[in-house]
Amino acid sequence: MDKKLLQGLREQIDSLDSRILDLLNERAKVVIEVGKAKEGHDTDFYVPSREKAIFERLCAENAGPFPNEGIQRVFREIISASLSLEAKLKVAYLGPSATFTHVASMKQFGQSAQLVPLKSIPAIFEEVERGRAAYGVVPVENSIEGVVSHTLDMFMGSDLQIIAEIRLEIAHFLLSASGKIGQIRKVLSHPQPLGQCRNWLAENLPDVPLVDVSSTAMAAQMAAEDDAAAAIASEAAGSLYGLKVVKSNIADSVNNYTRFLVIGRKTPDPGANDKTSIMFSVNDTPGVLYRMLEPFEHRKINLTKIESRPMKSKAWEYIFFLDMDGHIADENVSGAIDDLKQYCQFLKVLGSYPKA
Repeated sequence: MDKKLLQGLREQIDSLDSRILDLLNERAKVVIEVGKAKEGHDTDFYVPSREKAIFERLCAENAGPFPNEGIQRVFREIISASLSLEAKLKVAYLGPSATFTHVASMKQFGQSAQLVPLKSIPAIFEEVERGRAAYGVVPVENSIEGVVSHTLDMFMGSDLQIIAEIRLEIAHFLLSASGKIGQIRKVLSHPQPLGQCRNWLAENLPDVPLVDVSSTAMAAQMAAEDDAAAAIASEAAGSLYGLKVVKSNIADSVNNYTRFLVIGRKTPDPGANDKTSIMFSVNDTPGVLYRMLEPFEHRKINLTKIESRPMKSKAWEYIFFLDMDGHIADENVSGAIDDLKQYCQFLKVLGSYPKA
């Protein structure tokens, strides 16, 4: 090893780090000026479409070898810290700490936001509705388990808007205090992860009882206090509670994603690649399900999701939830929704927001 060469390279890194620090502070000064320019105007400090455009531009410009995934992570924290100079963002999420919703919230808002865990989805909606939090993060569907009905139901009585979506790959880790599979006498987790890891558990821990708990984070906390227990949880939960990884990625399906919604009080301005969500109920007449899709087919609008939920106030009647490409400000989208209204008992636009 050439120590002189190594020392010279380290000095180059130190010099580059100092330049990066200077640029970060230069950027922060501009951000402060942006905040001053927004004062007294009805302008949001947090603009999801602007952030998405920054990530996409930087990744497109990146010539390497620094990876694009690293670019997004680094600039996520730069933007998060910069936003905290304008206004401290308070974001409510479905807790406790180290749940997948917490991980999704950190992915969207970074570590500089004030992330507040709450115990239920209704509590998150209430926190944002009352202005005690600027935004909330709630799960809405999983690629394996389907929709989160509590979240959809909350939109029926709420005026909050969807302002962004987050897609998070769900990686299940088997965690324990010792990290040794031979010491495991019980496995703790939320029922969903236990079901999603059923085949791996049957093959590798066939005689070990499985115990349902309220969350993956609670499972990790309990495993940290019991040497005979293991938890199925996120890697973040393992780090938080000082657990070791027994086995990573133990889910039976490799395509396990959860979609989360960011809820707020105002629809974002149009961006380059948006999605609009609506909810509605239709009059019960022959052919109405066909006719309700006709306005979108006529305008060649891509529908990305259709979901129905029972209407709690009336038996055998349903609320439909529909996602489509485009922003409500687009003439095509607003025209299709206006045409749909003639078949509806009621219709509500839930938000237009950047695609994940």
